[in-house]
Amino acid sequence: MNEWFWVWAGLAAILIVAEMFTAGFFLLPFGLGAAGAAGVNLAGLGIGWQWAVFLALSAILLLSLRRFADRVTHEPPVKVGVDRLIGKQGTVTEAIEPGDAAGRVRIEREEWRADTTDGQSIPLGARVIVERIEGTHAIVRPATPSSETEE
Repeated sequence: MNEWFWVWAGLAAILIVAEMFTAGFFLLPFGLGAAGAAGVNLAGLGIGWQWAVFLALSAILLLSLRRFADRVTHEPPVKVGVDRLIGKQGTVTEAIEPGDAAGRVRIEREEWRADTTDGQSIPLGARVIVERIEGTHAIVRPATPSSETEE
């Protein structure tokens, strides 16, 4: 064992431990690549082979772990809770007027207090799109003819 073994082993330990404090599997491939280079050093191969193993193993693991991380950390396909209402259409059941008095909208089978995104009035019976939910209020905007197909 020479000094390069300790460089590779120390780098592997630092990167693998650092991965525990990050998200996304970014440091782990480099830590495992450094461990592979330390193994090549133990086998008695030169520094060129150590660097080649480090780079190749890190690149292969980075690509494969990124795909894995993307698969397991993507947004769930079905929204739950109030998030399921964002982007849905609703119908105004009580006119929405600017100011403190919020109107009401029916979204799917639920009634919500509603405010507009820009403080404009929306009359009774108008179609709206839910922009976001803030507490117990749906923040909506008028549905345009092109957004009538959203739902």
